[in-house]
Amino acid sequence: MSQVGEFPGLHQMHRRTIRAQVNPMDKSTVVSIYPKQITEFKATIQPNTFVVPAGTFEKPGVLVVGPSSWWREVDEEQPLLEIPVSSIQIAYSIVTDYMNGLLGCNMNDQMPGMFYIPGAFTADEIKKQHMPLLLDAQRKQKKWFLELIRMADIMWSRSQGNPLSVSDDARAACRELNIQNKPWLGDHQVAELIRCVACGNLRNPAYPICQTCKAIADPALAKQLNLTFAQ
Repeated sequence: MSQVGEFPGLHQMHRRTIRAQVNPMDKSTVVSIYPKQITEFKATIQPNTFVVPAGTFEKPGVLVVGPSSWWREVDEEQPLLEIPVSSIQIAYSIVTDYMNGLLGCNMNDQMPGMFYIPGAFTADEIKKQHMPLLLDAQRKQKKWFLELIRMADIMWSRSQGNPLSVSDDARAACRELNIQNKPWLGDHQVAELIRCVACGNLRNPAYPICQTCKAIADPALAKQLNLTFAQ
């Protein structure tokens, strides 16, 4: 075991991960009109943390990335072998790894407004030189937002108004599209669920009918609300 201040042995020096000189021309730009900051961490490469700022169509968020590296072990006697990863591969990974698995995202024409291009660009240069890409990202993001809102309406109805059933992205979508007439917008407290007297499943006490078995679990509340039911 090495002591504090001890000069490392040759086998230890071989294991150090020292990057070779980076190509200064290898740059790519991640562009986002998504109104949310994205932080992507890639544990197996160096550099490994990438922060894409929130953006809008008028002021896109941009992140210029360079190449990263990972290391492969050859054997215990040789230094670790550096494997470079180009900037365009890094940019691709940042965008796709974040969007893969997002609710309502189909990775085609319905997704957050993010894309990547080779080269280093500022937000103003993106607007001047790549406006078709911005318009395409805006179209895809709007379609994704509308899908999130549609799904939120369904979940709100199925959960009898439980605010936990609505995602933060759905609320953000309403803000971005200036939609204000949804009952699940605003501040809501989580309803304390109780068991239905008919079937035993949990239900929202603010509603007289059990969502599961459709029984009138609270006749007094149903009468108070002047509800009538078909015979």
